[in-house]
Amino acid sequence: MRQYNFSAGPSELPLEVLKEIQEELLSYKNNGFSIMEISHRSSYYEQMQNDAIKDAKELYGINDDYEVIFVQGGATMQFSLLAMNFSLDNKPCEYIDTDVWTQKACEEAILAGVNAKIVASSKDSKYNYIPKIALNNDSSYTYICSNNTVHGTQYKQLPISNSPLIVDASSDFFSKKLDFSNIGVLYGGVQKNAGIAGFACLIIRKDLLERSKNKTMPKMFNYNTYADNNSLFNTPPTFAIYVYAKIMKWIKAKGGLDAINQENEIKAKYLYDIIDNSNFYKAYVNNDDRSVMNVCFTTGNDELDLEFWSKAAKEHNMLGLKGHKKLGGLRASIYNSASLEKVKILGEYMKEYERVRG
Repeated sequence: MRQYNFSAGPSELPLEVLKEIQEELLSYKNNGFSIMEISHRSSYYEQMQNDAIKDAKELYGINDDYEVIFVQGGATMQFSLLAMNFSLDNKPCEYIDTDVWTQKACEEAILAGVNAKIVASSKDSKYNYIPKIALNNDSSYTYICSNNTVHGTQYKQLPISNSPLIVDASSDFFSKKLDFSNIGVLYGGVQKNAGIAGFACLIIRKDLLERSKNKTMPKMFNYNTYADNNSLFNTPPTFAIYVYAKIMKWIKAKGGLDAINQENEIKAKYLYDIIDNSNFYKAYVNNDDRSVMNVCFTTGNDELDLEFWSKAAKEHNMLGLKGHKKLGGLRASIYNSASLEKVKILGEYMKEYERVRG
């Protein structure tokens, strides 16, 4: 029996995608070889990767003003590379702090020798809301994390700034349509909503690539290397990109990002309604800024929280309900692949646990 997987990432994959991968593992499209065994220069591989890029653009509704590139090292590697590529000598890089991932991104930018600073933060309230700020400064870029997995906050509308917006969307990547009019870079590790661990996907507005075209840095640090070579300058993580390509097809078959988002909103509302109508559970985040991807909550008692997630794992086949080590408590990550049926099974467990322990 497969587990009900509510892990924050790497997350579960859709069962139908896993079955497709299983069927093709020994013979990709009945050609007698695995995708893992063939050259990244082969027509078989290049066609698959090109289709994945095309599908990604179609899902977000973006045109050829944007490059889609694949970079090894995951999202964390990009913290420094983004700063190195897109910072301007005479303009600071501004970060909106919603905890762990924005803090780390700013720290890595500083280590890369960039003039980076935090211009707004929700630290004063233990990160239970998204800071609202008017962004009128003339900066190199404005950096945000659109969804924070630790506390369960999410931007409902992306901020508008005079400078290009760089968005770490690792945990709500390909979960809803976005207005790209102010987005300079949308990127993320793909192991939550768009595939398995192994690389980061970056959607970069082409004019920004001019900033690093003549900068002195190692070739593999420069995003132009990837854009100019269709992410094939060196051997990419071919199997991980293959899985990503499968997920792009799966999202399209589900009806695209609008359909995916509609289901995600229903799943999240179902769980938040249980929490809000309870005298036992409490959500961490202000209602207006709650994540649709990561529902973070607590019973208010560490021992009961521990029993909740350990009992769920041992007796109910539910994985990943332990809260992040920094925050504690409980967390249900309900990414695209978590069906409403699975979420309702979790909800019934929550109700029963409250009946017994509340």
